Amino acid sequence: MNKKPSTVDEYIKSFPKSTQVLLKEVRAVIKEAAPEAEELIAYGMPGYRLNKRPLVYFAGYEKHIGFYATPNGHEKFAKEFSKYKQGKGSVQFPIDEPMPLALIKKVVIFRVKENLKK
Repeated sequence: MNKKPSTVDEYIKSFPKSTQVLLKEVRAVIKEAAPEAEELIAYGMPGYRLNKRPLVYFAGYEKHIGFYATPNGHEKFAKEFSKYKQGKGSVQFPIDEPMPLALIKKVVIFRVKENLKK
């Protein structure tokens, strides 16, 4: 049985090289947009917290990168996310397309503002 990763670096290294590149891009954008956020592994995936509140999460899968901007990031960006497959509180960015890094950055900045209001 594989050991669950305890750091984001371990998490990313558990994926194929091509997926690692995408996960690193997403991570870098989040860290750039929210430099004060605490990075952690939560729910088995990389997550970020600001002011002790969830900010965003992301996860690698075989065919997509999942992005989770709970609780209200998905409502705010419903139009931008509409071209992607979605689940409740999640959006899937296909790994065979460029990652929408500018959109991810906008969402993270929005979530930072939301967290700082509270």
